[in-house]
Amino acid sequence: MSAYCFFDVLEVTDAAQMDTYRAGVFSTVEKHGGRYVVIGGPLEVVEGHWRPAFPVIIEFPSMAAAQRWYNSAEYAPLKALRLAATRGNAVFMDAPSAAH
Repeated sequence: MSAYCFFDVLEVTDAAQMDTYRAGVFSTVEKHGGRYVVIGGPLEVVEGHWRPAFPVIIEFPSMAAAQRWYNSAEYAPLKALRLAATRGNAVFMDAPSAAH
């Protein structure tokens, strides 16, 4: 079952560090079987008051694959850059199984 990593980047506090992050992150996602589904872009709030600032959604083949990527040695220095250079939120979600 697929899993999705949803990041909402609320603020970039260090653009240079984020440039370094962006230059390296795509290959780590691909190595773990992930693919980007959403990277920013326009959005339309149709219910409620939530306003994502810069949403990023990455799909992985499973929650285990998403967690392996997030906790991997190759992503660790990039994650540290992102955490130091941004303010935001992140959640990992399992997709529903075919039985739902």
